[in-house]
Amino acid sequence: MGWLATVPGARSLHRQLFVWLLLPQVVLWVAAAFFTYNLAARYANEAIDASLSQASRALARQVKPMSSGLFIDFPRSAQDILESDPADRVLYTVSAPPGQFILGNRNLPPPPPIASPVLGEPYFYDGALLNDGVSLRTGGTDAASPNERVRVAALYLEYGDEGAPAGTMLVQVARSRANREELARRILVDTALPLSAVIALMTLIVGAGIRAGLKPLALLRRQVEGRAANDLAPIRLASAPPEVRALAQAMNTLLAEVHHNVVAQKRFISDAAHQLRTPLAGLKSQTELALREATDPNLLERLQRVHQSATRSAHLVSQLLTLARAEPESADQQDRVPVDLYRLAREITAEMVPRALAAHVDLGCDEPETGDGGSTADTFVRGISLLLREAMVNLIDNAIRYAGSGATVTVRVRHAAGQVRVEVEDNGPGIPPAERERVFERFVRATHDGTGCGLGLAIVREIVERHAGVVSLLPVHPHGTLARLSLPAAR
Repeated sequence: MGWLATVPGARSLHRQLFVWLLLPQVVLWVAAAFFTYNLAARYANEAIDASLSQASRALARQVKPMSSGLFIDFPRSAQDILESDPADRVLYTVSAPPGQFILGNRNLPPPPPIASPVLGEPYFYDGALLNDGVSLRTGGTDAASPNERVRVAALYLEYGDEGAPAGTMLVQVARSRANREELARRILVDTALPLSAVIALMTLIVGAGIRAGLKPLALLRRQVEGRAANDLAPIRLASAPPEVRALAQAMNTLLAEVHHNVVAQKRFISDAAHQLRTPLAGLKSQTELALREATDPNLLERLQRVHQSATRSAHLVSQLLTLARAEPESADQQDRVPVDLYRLAREITAEMVPRALAAHVDLGCDEPETGDGGSTADTFVRGISLLLREAMVNLIDNAIRYAGSGATVTVRVRHAAGQVRVEVEDNGPGIPPAERERVFERFVRATHDGTGCGLGLAIVREIVERHAGVVSLLPVHPHGTLARLSLPAAR
């Protein structure tokens, strides 16, 4: 059955639904996390850009043009304010013209090339610190990492006295991107944790919903699995969803067609057996009369063969009729009454004594045994007397037929563990272990000796199953067979 795993339709429907419902949730969760992180990074950039813009303008106001150059009024206290936070230091650079260092830190990355920058409007960009600079997070000179990422604001300004050529000054202020990324991560974590809890809760709800939705299919499976092979009654799923109800209706239609065909076949067998019964009985009677009157040895031998064939055919027809009566459709229409199996076994044994004597078999019936201290009243079961009689007759008849001349056949009835057991034991050659289950099949015989037709034990099993019982064949030491029929005791 391993090849079923490669067939798409053979995979678990529960698993497929769960995966297809869970997959969009996971995709949405990843998309929401990505969107949240980018949104947080954008808001953090806006906040940082606003502070950098304000710092660059404040720094630009401290640079005043003079006739001899630029006067930078940047007291030590203002520098200490910019660098007061060791974890989030601010670096700055003033250059005039742009690129010619005047004041600040030399390791800030230059702005991207701009053909005609707008004066007085800050430009924002990301970059990495150059070598031999001050770390934004640790402070100090020559301690900066060349790969440290920063966010920079670049402000172009024009300066110069009246009548003198105007010059361009560049003011750059930078802050580390580490704080911005840390803020974005914190926002992401604070958002992702509740979102993950919601996804987990939704997964549990989806799983419970799938189980509840597929419950009618499980009920349908249990109804089909718990059936006997010959149970063709309709499946009942009135409260199921339309999809499952349609499947059940389709199966019921199929079961009805199969039931119709089976009933037609059984009716044909029963009618044919009834029609054959009378001519076979007449043929048997005529051969018996002919045997009495015939004197030719050759004719006597032929008539004996005809008589044996007629007897065997009549027995087969009788067995077929009994099998038809034991079928569920016929058995369910017959009344079930209390039946004393010990009394029935004693009557059948007495009736079959002549048959046993003719076969040179010692047949007897023991007194009832009660495994749990009961009385003979414990040998009652509830069932169809005619069918139970037929089952016992077949068991005893089989023992007489196949035990052999000089054998002993003993019939017992006992009560044990809420069961009434009928046992037919013989000391004949026995049945091979490989054949003990097979002989319960129709038209199967353990030996070709005798006049049996291979239906006796099949009829017994059919009758016992109709009465919720069990029949089995057990070995007897040193040789022989024990046929045990167990039925629920009548309450």
